Amino acid sequence: MNQLKTKAPFTERKFLVTLVFVTSLFMFWGIAITMADVLNKHFQLTMNLSRSQSAFVQFAVFGAYAVMGIPAGLFMKRFGYKKGVLLGLSLFSLGAFLFIPAANISSFAFFGIALFIVGCGLSTLETVAHPFVASLGDQRTSDQRINFAQSFNAVGAMLGPAIGSYFLFGKHIEGSTDLTSVKLLYAIIGMVILLVAVFFSFVKVPPTTDPHVISEADADAVNVDVAPDRKLIDHKHFVWAVAAQFFNVAAQAGTWAFFINYGHKKMGFSDEKAGHFMVVFMGMMLAGRFIGTFLKRIIAPHKLLAAFALGNILMCIIVAQNFGLVSFIALLMINFFFSIMFPTIFSLGLKNLGARTQQAASFFIDGGCRRCIFSFCNGSYC
Repeated sequence: MNQLKTKAPFTERKFLVTLVFVTSLFMFWGIAITMADVLNKHFQLTMNLSRSQSAFVQFAVFGAYAVMGIPAGLFMKRFGYKKGVLLGLSLFSLGAFLFIPAANISSFAFFGIALFIVGCGLSTLETVAHPFVASLGDQRTSDQRINFAQSFNAVGAMLGPAIGSYFLFGKHIEGSTDLTSVKLLYAIIGMVILLVAVFFSFVKVPPTTDPHVISEADADAVNVDVAPDRKLIDHKHFVWAVAAQFFNVAAQAGTWAFFINYGHKKMGFSDEKAGHFMVVFMGMMLAGRFIGTFLKRIIAPHKLLAAFALGNILMCIIVAQNFGLVSFIALLMINFFFSIMFPTIFSLGLKNLGARTQQAASFFIDGGCRRCIFSFCNGSYC
């Protein structure tokens, strides 16, 4: 298996420009998702909301995943990867621009609508980008490409709280209800995403091949059965991957959503300082992605996934003991072990699905609705 993966090229020269653009999408939605975690805390301060009320930020964003995941997959299947990306970027930009009137009238409900539209854009981008980046080369290195692209998602996850903390907490005056910083931040985001959409519309995408159709000879290399013509539910590796992703995204979103609250309540940090630590928190994920991508060259992906899962179980036990700084370090390490889970589960679940790959991708992204439910329920707990 290692020989097969070593010989297969990471990608081809003709796909390089497209790969750069698609990889950048991972960074953009990383910024948007973690910035929502900072926005959650900011709304608590400026709109006098409880933690459970402010958790509606995550509910609105990830609730959109439940609505848009499967339609985005159907759109991608009919119109292709490129138009799917443009649809996602357009929705993302539109939702960001709607923050301007929402801030002008100081309406949390209006913010919810804007966040929902942003979430629809993010859901579309996630649905399209994973199989898109997997298709840009040999199937034997598809998991490496997804993990590489997800590394830039971790870069975005670091930039999100850093940018959000600078704009939303840096000049915030205690007791102030001014939402100008929110309006300015999302106006800039809307412009940047719109420009990316315009530039990508001029990119000529070379014909891609399905990276998940494999032969009998390669079946052992990807650890799945060869029967791409079966229904999705008949592929056991796909069914188990969907179940694993269900729990993974719920745990990840719940941890991210209230990291700042943990730093403030348990460690005594200011909101701004907790926001800065969130950059470190996301940096642990970035480190895990790069280390995980390297380790996959010598360790089978499913074995590495199991090892990281066991590491996270241990870290959760330490955090639950409330050991002060030790528990806080364990909390940071949780994101390190989260790092390879989403892309690895996604890649393994898509193996050997043939023409059903795009449809299957939408089921994985639809799991984002579990994130919103978990985060929303945690609002009354944390």
